[in-house]
Amino acid sequence: MELSQKRTQTEVVVSTFIQSVYNWMAIGLGLTALVAYIVANNETLLNLTYKIRFFLIIGELALVFILAARVHKMEASTATALFLFYSALNGATLSIIFIVYTMSSIASTFFVCAATFTACSVYGWITKRDLTSIGGFMFMGLIGIIIASLVNLFIQSSAMAMIISYIGVFIFIGLTAYDTQKLKEMAMSQPVGLDAAVVRKGAILGALTLYLDFINMFLFLLHILGGSRD
Repeated sequence: MELSQKRTQTEVVVSTFIQSVYNWMAIGLGLTALVAYIVANNETLLNLTYKIRFFLIIGELALVFILAARVHKMEASTATALFLFYSALNGATLSIIFIVYTMSSIASTFFVCAATFTACSVYGWITKRDLTSIGGFMFMGLIGIIIASLVNLFIQSSAMAMIISYIGVFIFIGLTAYDTQKLKEMAMSQPVGLDAAVVRKGAILGALTLYLDFINMFLFLLHILGGSRD
């Protein structure tokens, strides 16, 4: 009886944590989409965003590094605020997709991405296979496409950009499954009665990880499937 009760408590802890992760991820994605749409439909904001886009990107990278490296030393409210601020900032940066691509292609690509992400996340959750080696391989691949993308800024090759996009989708499919498995392991290792603030910070970090997987997968898929307004 005692063992059964302990197992039930553990299941509740895991379920609560994972639900919190996906809830915050959904909130982040919703905020990103809302800000992107608002900026895209306001010429003044759009022009301002375009002018300071490099500063926005640098700010986003700084926020990600700060959250990833120092989340456990922050107040839970601070970590949450930084995640939401990052989501809004990313929305402003991504507002250009509403100018470049048709609304219908953005919507259809989003649903393709959501279905793919869900399938990969479910696989990462239920598989008994250790995905650590796959995660390491995908991370090296991520570094490779970042370097290739920087090189292509100078080459401006459409063929190379398309190849990078296909490889990028493959990489974030793998990373989604890997990150989900790691979050499952994190949830299962949490002791019953852990401080709520600590749980919240872990959930925010998990939400950020999956948010980045989703956004990057979406952008690579949009480059492949998106219909241009031109």
